[in-house]
Formats: sequence, structure tokens, C-alpha cells
Amino acid sequence: MSAPLLQIESIEVVYQGALLALEEVSLEVRPGEIHALLGANGAGKSTTLKAVSHLLPAQRGQVRAGRILFDGHDVARSSPAQLVRLGLAQVLEGRHCFSTLTVEENLLTGWPGHFTRPAVLREALERIYAFFPQLQQRRGSLAGLCSGGEQQMLAIGRALISRPRLLVLDEPSMGLAPKVVADIFAQLSRLNREEGVALLVAEQNSAVALQYAHRATVLEHGRSVLGDEARALRQRDDIRSFYFGEGRAWQAAA
Repeated sequence: MSAPLLQIESIEVVYQGALLALEEVSLEVRPGEIHALLGANGAGKSTTLKAVSHLLPAQRGQVRAGRILFDGHDVARSSPAQLVRLGLAQVLEGRHCFSTLTVEENLLTGWPGHFTRPAVLREALERIYAFFPQLQQRRGSLAGLCSGGEQQMLAIGRALISRPRLLVLDEPSMGLAPKVVADIFAQLSRLNREEGVALLVAEQNSAVALQYAHRATVLEHGRSVLGDEARALRQRDDIRSFYFGEGRAWQAAA
């Protein structure tokens, strides 16, 4: 078995030096796998992903204990820009597209400065359009006029243009119709299958996440409380308890 691409080892996260957000969170993402991070609203999923991408300092947060390694590199010693160059890209919750730029201009905002050849850029754009044909159809439209689903595809495409080995996504299904969610996850699965991009996906929608994931970790109140193969977790009734935030049913089922 190959070494993990991402290792989160018993991290503790605080905000403003005092507010405890995570405690004893651990998980591993292997090369080429889809790993779902599940839990109710407020369980700590977004904080975990921001810790992975070293985005916590911008919100006065810090990893106070434990460590995170990406491909052997200590995340705490790397800037977010360095992590992108190493092959880690994040799609934040809420999409955050530039509404007054076109779809293609938005994609170009994710283009790494160390990629300079025009041919490489054209290839990168065509690769994204192959996964999301709707973006190609709307390439000249303002992002602010696109639907929520198209904006989510755009946010994912903007991250993909840097050619990551690990794509970290925060609640990609939020606010979208079920068919749009299914289409997006189908393309993410295709990306994983055809190009070997590993995915760490934080989701409240456990049903869709477990349908596509290989493995999953469940968070509750800032702790990782359960981890297993996705097909095994799909059989557990208590996963619904995590999805709806109905307390500690996992203890009775464990």
C-alpha cells in the first residue's frame, strides 16, 4: 500500500488563541482515493479543510497540537500558495466566484504563475471544459449571471486549472438541486477515475458523499469519531444520525 498523500495526525485547532474548534481529529487520504468528511453543521468539517490548506491564520485560527502532512511536507511550514504549487487545491464553501468577470476569466484566476506556456494553458482550459461542457458554453458570460450549479462547476474548474493531486472541497452540494449535485459528483468521480486526482470532500449530504467515496471519516463536536470504508458506512443506520445531528448514536451501534 502506498504512503498516504495527506495525513492529519491528532490535530487541535483554536480560534483567537482560546476558542477550541477541533480536538483529536485524525484521518488519511491515500493517492487516488475519494475520502468523504461527514458530520452535522458545526461538527468541524470546514475548519478541518482550512487547516489542511493552511487558511486558518486568515481567520485568527491555528493548529495548536498535532500536525498535517501533504506528500511529506509539513503544512504548517508552507504558505497556501506553496501548497497549490505542491499539488493541493481547495474549493471553498460558497463558491466565491468573481461576479463581474466572465467564466473563462474566473478560470484564469486560478492559473499558477509558474506555468507560462500558452499551449499548456489552452490544454488546461480544454481539460476543464471536457469535464464541464456547460462552462464552455458559458465561457464568455459573466459569472454573476450563471446558475448556482454553473458557479459550483466554475469554482471546481478554477481549482483544477492548477492540476492538483489533491482537491479539497467544502460542501459542494450546498444550495443545489439534487440533479445538479448528482451531475457534479459524477464528474468529480470521473476526474478521480480517469486522472487519479485524490479528493477530500466535506459534506452534510452523507447519502451522495458515501455513494461516490472510497472511505469516510465522521466528525462530531470537533472530534473524529468514526472512520471506515464507504461501503461499510452505507449500511449503518447511525450515519443518518450524524447527517441530521441527532447526538451520539454511533456509540450504541459501535
